[in-house]
Amino acid sequence: MMKMWDSNVNEPFILFGNSGNRRTTGLQEARSRLMLPSALEVSYTDVLVAIREKHSLNELMVRIAAQDSVNGCVQLQESIDQLLKGRVDRGPLLRLDAPGENFEVERELIALGAPDAEGDDSLLPWPEWAHGTGILAAEARRLQEQRGRIWHPAQWFRGYCRLLAWLRHEVDRLWPSKRWMNDPAEVAVMFDKRRCSAVLDQADIRVPPVLTASGGAFRDAVDLHAAMKESGFHRVFVKIFCGSGASGVMAYQVHPKTHAELAVTTIGTEIIHGQRVYYNAGRLRRYTDKQDIHAILNWLCSEGVHVERWIPKATLNGRVYDVRQLVCESEACHAVLRLSHSPITNLHLRNERLLLEEAGLPQSTVESVQHTAKAAMRVFPASMVAGLDVLVPAHGGRPYVLDVNPFGDLLYRVEHQGWNPYEWEMLHLANRSVVLERKDR
Repeated sequence: MMKMWDSNVNEPFILFGNSGNRRTTGLQEARSRLMLPSALEVSYTDVLVAIREKHSLNELMVRIAAQDSVNGCVQLQESIDQLLKGRVDRGPLLRLDAPGENFEVERELIALGAPDAEGDDSLLPWPEWAHGTGILAAEARRLQEQRGRIWHPAQWFRGYCRLLAWLRHEVDRLWPSKRWMNDPAEVAVMFDKRRCSAVLDQADIRVPPVLTASGGAFRDAVDLHAAMKESGFHRVFVKIFCGSGASGVMAYQVHPKTHAELAVTTIGTEIIHGQRVYYNAGRLRRYTDKQDIHAILNWLCSEGVHVERWIPKATLNGRVYDVRQLVCESEACHAVLRLSHSPITNLHLRNERLLLEEAGLPQSTVESVQHTAKAAMRVFPASMVAGLDVLVPAHGGRPYVLDVNPFGDLLYRVEHQGWNPYEWEMLHLANRSVVLERKDR
């Protein structure tokens, strides 16, 4: 068992997430192993109810404390009481976790992002590019879960940014001396692939060249083809601007002479009751029929897309790969190679994973990946941790940053110095507490 530091590691830790899922469970297990107090969980479901009913975070915390008292969780109740009454040396540590894998939360975020819903859009990275098919809040709340179906992603993202803005405002009012693991404003930027790519590019971080429409945003496949022709790019990646886990991603190419088209994507499409619907098939599909391809492209563009040049990836053992590199407190730590026979490498698509130290890559390549990831993370100074997808180009040269995922630390069976990602992050927080306590003396 590890010896903990003689420090104030008992400071309150609040976790906003979906209670009981693999992320919150993993973090709580990490804190238990390190003999840290359990995180106080505040579910996104409760937060969204509070927003809908126009309650404050203070009122929500009081209600949670009352529930803990009824359930016999005296320690948690006392922690909340101390927080609300200002009886702590510093404001709490706060962690935002991923809002996915919960349809009730997804539905409420879509409702919160509706055109007839009230909300603070100050954290929406590019409001002038916010569009989408859109439905009213009441209609959103009537949605029924359909496995894999992708519901109104642009409206969902607006709702998510409104949730982040509400949390930031309420937390500022309650605890001026709080500390976020990842700042809500930076989370919003990381989540918007268009804005994130632009911010990284402005900071001289290497990202794939971006295609833009003459009017700023792509309206349909015709706009995309015009941009591809003008740029001379025949192979591109088309991505829903706020997607994750390869949902809404298409590797797309048009033959320069025959104009034959090929799309590789996880997006499935069907006609149901006369309406074309789109869903995440959970596996890759190949489309060669132009009608199907253009229907998917038109839908993607209607929601908002990030389009980038298709950069050929380096290969290992006959497969292309990229690297998910975790950066925590400016240190490159956990990493995994994602190997695939297709251009899309996400691990949940049954692609192979390989620990970085097992891959036998040249040390110069490993160091280049780590240096690139750390440099990209410095663009977000108010955030402690993120998983960065780094592409090693087949033609050599410096790596590219493909994605910055504020929730990219869910890495199974990957350790760094004997600790899993959640344990490693909690160790760093404990170390930070030591430093802060020494400064306070």
